[in-house]
Amino acid sequence: MTDSTTAGSSTALQRGALGVAGIVFLVLAAVAPLTGIVVVASLAIALGNGGGTPASFLIIAVILLLFAVGYAQMSKQLVNAGGFYAFVVKGLGRTGGLIAGLIATLGYNFFVVGTIGTSGFFMQSIIAGLTGFDMHWYLWGLLSIVVCFVMARTGVDFSSKVLGVALVLEVLMLVVFDVSVLVQTGYDLGAFSPEAVFSGSLPIGLLLAATGFLGFEATALFGEEARNPLKTIPRATYTAIIAIGVILGVTTWAVVSATGVAQAQGTAQEHLATGDLIFSLSATYLGPQLTVVMQVLLLVSLFAAMLAFHNSATRYLYALGRARVLPHALARTRASGAPQLAGIVQAGFAAIVAGVFALVGLDPILNLVPAMLGFGTLAVIVLQALAALSIVAFFRRRGDRRWWSTLIAPGIGFLALSVIVILAVVNFDIVAGSSEPAIRMMPLLLVAAVIGGIVYGAFLRSRKPAVYAGLADDLESFNVAPAEKGKDPVPGL
Repeated sequence: MTDSTTAGSSTALQRGALGVAGIVFLVLAAVAPLTGIVVVASLAIALGNGGGTPASFLIIAVILLLFAVGYAQMSKQLVNAGGFYAFVVKGLGRTGGLIAGLIATLGYNFFVVGTIGTSGFFMQSIIAGLTGFDMHWYLWGLLSIVVCFVMARTGVDFSSKVLGVALVLEVLMLVVFDVSVLVQTGYDLGAFSPEAVFSGSLPIGLLLAATGFLGFEATALFGEEARNPLKTIPRATYTAIIAIGVILGVTTWAVVSATGVAQAQGTAQEHLATGDLIFSLSATYLGPQLTVVMQVLLLVSLFAAMLAFHNSATRYLYALGRARVLPHALARTRASGAPQLAGIVQAGFAAIVAGVFALVGLDPILNLVPAMLGFGTLAVIVLQALAALSIVAFFRRRGDRRWWSTLIAPGIGFLALSVIVILAVVNFDIVAGSSEPAIRMMPLLLVAAVIGGIVYGAFLRSRKPAVYAGLADDLESFNVAPAEKGKDPVPGL
């Protein structure tokens, strides 16, 4: 499907630009392992199950691997830049897909707004502390999103290379920390004892641990730009989940071993207000010089996450534009294959929303980041649950006899993700890091997305039946199940 919207413009993405490693780099950069340890792991230890937090990360990894079993099978049925939106259309129908598309668009775009706040805040504080040069957080955040936008326009293959370098550096720093703790203190197996795992609040621990994996689901978004997507997407998905689980699980194990498993929760709570638990341990185990390096790499990690989420949000806008759910102009691409107008809209939206927060004088960490990242987290977990349900529904309608890979594994994944969604809604003040009434009510945006999807679907069905029918036809154009079509429907793959 490579139509043109205007002379000289294209709606085609860059085919064959990414291999398994490239997609994994894009996905793990969105996960931002160093940020996950500094922020997510610290919160999970303090508010969740304390010294048993390493087990929480491993439990979530197992849940997501079960989901990935069905995810891999679905990836073999279609390749589409719409990611989970495309999955839900296939499994739950066009209206369900509209709902998923709206939730995804809201979630990922809010995520980018949140990364402007986190990147801007930490750039201001860390750079001012190291150099004495102090610039307002919004200007740092705005500079970051502009650089992300320019890099993304160059092409997804270029983004994957840049993100790959950033990822290697931050993971290397975590490995050095892990080894240092192992040599100086050793790892305490007591972190996996029932007493530790069920200490504090295991449900909150699992909920916060789940936020550490957000971003892995973006593998499907890059399917149209992957080489041999039938194999590349499933392999990238498994690799991403396992890598995230190992990195976060082992490093969190090192953290609770360094503080003492029994004392981990109390120690983390003492550092909760300042958010410097990891940096304080780094000063002890790595020394002041490497701690400064870790702080700088945190900035790199935050930028990499912004670039990765910008790419993901842009592709949802692109996919919905191509399906004519949103203005078709959003489907225009550059010669590099990067979405053109979608990238401008996404970066502009994020900059404007963050700018409003800055203009009225709200604090980025206390106000902007909790609202945006908290809702983005909830939206993506809901999206994962919808995708799991869609996988089960799709294969059951086809009478598929592979009970484990198309029913049991994704079914368990759906049930577990649904529990996490309920936990996230009930404890949204913890997810968002704020108990402000306006922030606690943000989950209602998901209700609005459901109602909006149903109403918009009914409108398209009655007033624009060709567009409504085209929601599924658009996916068929990229269906990569040769057995059903009798040929490879994506030229060049």
